[in-house]
Amino acid sequence: MARHDVRFTIPERRLGNADIEFTVYSDNERLGMLKLSKGAVVWSPANKKRGYVLGWDAFDRVMRDSGRRERARP
Repeated sequence: MARHDVRFTIPERRLGNADIEFTVYSDNERLGMLKLSKGAVVWSPANKKRGYVLGWDAFDRVMRDSGRRERARP
């Protein structure tokens, strides 16, 4: 099973002015970068110049339609 590692940078400004970036690794190889902004979510696969953008409403629909429900915590 792949070991995943997530790293992030949070700027010292309001989210509306700068993205929050999460760098995601799988087995010590960069899988991609997830950027969160006021208006959208952007996934940029490793070694690609352009990412994939979803607005927050579309992200909500994708997660509800394609995501799996998380387990209840005790």
